[in-house]
Amino acid sequence: MQAVIFHFDVVSPYAYLAFEQLPEALAGISHHVVYRPVLFAGLLKAWGHKGPVEIPAKREWTYRQIDWLARQAGVPLQLPTPHPFNPLPLLRLTLACDAAGRMPNRRVVEAVMRHAWRGQGADPNEPDRLAALTAELQPVRDPRADEVKAELRALTDAAIAQGLFGVPSFEAGGRLYWGLDALPMLRQDLLAKAG
Repeated sequence: MQAVIFHFDVVSPYAYLAFEQLPEALAGISHHVVYRPVLFAGLLKAWGHKGPVEIPAKREWTYRQIDWLARQAGVPLQLPTPHPFNPLPLLRLTLACDAAGRMPNRRVVEAVMRHAWRGQGADPNEPDRLAALTAELQPVRDPRADEVKAELRALTDAAIAQGLFGVPSFEAGGRLYWGLDALPMLRQDLLAKAG
């Protein structure tokens, strides 16, 4: 069974689309996915980059492209207002749903991703919506606890030390793959190793 580590930040529409398409990309391959939240803004700061939506022309392209990509893949997507939004409460919630040192499972990541990207354009951090999501997921730790905050910082720092510069990123067989468009390459490499 091959391990695939999926580095994500819920603020990224590409990470959301990759999450939804990952099962199809890995179909027929014996694998186990580890979902690892990281703070995209931390990656950007470490490498001295601007986020796609911080550049007006790139923002317009990004929103147009994600709409097209979602329709092509048959994945429901509604841009949340505002975007970008502060992803910290959602990232910390994913970590708080498991004991310290364990990563969130697919069900938790799916709930958080869909909360942001299938919320009919609503603010993912609107207090009542966030409270309802928290009640649904029933975290075993307080998402606002210092240990959870430190865990997210440590995961982001480890990703930077590994050379990750964006999300989504995938890690398999000691190699890194960046972006939604890397899914076919990831699949091909995993098939080659399995064969």
